[in-house]
Amino acid sequence: MNIIIRADASTQMGTGHVMRCLALAQAWQTDGGQVYFCTHKDFPVTLAQRLATEGINRLEISPLPGSLADALETITCCQNYHSPWLVLDGYHFDASYQQTIKAAGLQLLVIDDYGHADSYCANFILNQNIDADASLYPRINPKTQFLLGCEYTLLRREFWSWRDHARYKLRKSPPGSSLRILVTLGGSDPDNVTLKVIQALQLVNSDNLEVIVVVGGSNPHYEKLQAEVAKSRILITLQQNVTNMPELMAWADIAIAAGGSTNWELAFMGLPSLVITVADNQKEITAKLDRQGVIINLGWHEDVTIEGLSLSIQDLIGDRPHRETMSKKGQQLVDGNGAKRVVSAMVSMLA
Repeated sequence: MNIIIRADASTQMGTGHVMRCLALAQAWQTDGGQVYFCTHKDFPVTLAQRLATEGINRLEISPLPGSLADALETITCCQNYHSPWLVLDGYHFDASYQQTIKAAGLQLLVIDDYGHADSYCANFILNQNIDADASLYPRINPKTQFLLGCEYTLLRREFWSWRDHARYKLRKSPPGSSLRILVTLGGSDPDNVTLKVIQALQLVNSDNLEVIVVVGGSNPHYEKLQAEVAKSRILITLQQNVTNMPELMAWADIAIAAGGSTNWELAFMGLPSLVITVADNQKEITAKLDRQGVIINLGWHEDVTIEGLSLSIQDLIGDRPHRETMSKKGQQLVDGNGAKRVVSAMVSMLA
């Protein structure tokens, strides 16, 4: 069976919508189905290449994202490629857009984070966040079903083989070994929060740090980051557009990350994390993850100072019991089977 996923990415929007949809696409492929991504023509080249390597065809459309013309062209794609299902992921797909899709007779799954639309008429609303609740959706079609919470967290294929990795155990480091830090601030990082983190690491009172900084292929600040890393007093490696995030997370002792989908990956891998909020829709989620002891929420990126961030890094480095507790709570929260559960629900509806 074919499915079409409608999602976009850009420097300002980031890559999170597409990357979590990729996890759903991979689970659909595992069940033997074909997947097509329908995206706006202004789509990052690196992401297009990633989809191609996954055996996923990309269908390019040109209308204004979220417009009626967009919806009609997307419907045509579904008809041409014989897809009974359309998956929508993006805050520009409002109630009117959904109604147009349903009027064409398609099955609809909407991936949502905070109830951005005035109303919903989807077959399924998928909200994988820790604060997901049906009360976010007071106006729905009576037949709409919910897939809510972290049991539906969408993790990409590269994470699946790590389900039993170091359950509740941190890396056993011999005395004198370096402490490893992974920095990942999203696929685009338009505000260059990564630079602030690199500068904060210079102030940490330790000569025994080893750092890997990961940036996305659509990051516009790569040359500035290269220059900063070149003059660093500690060992920092800058890596772009990586495909081995589970290995990097397994390598690290702590992470410094943006809020968003990466938080579920870090929780699944049991990696204690300092999290910086870089988008409004991340605020409530990171606050709740902090209250549950899964992460340390450092707050809004503009309010995080270099000095304050350095102290937070220093504190977590020196508190192994806290890191062990965070690791355990993260892995209890996300079991890695979310995409499989979503695909099962979609297939059952057509049975």
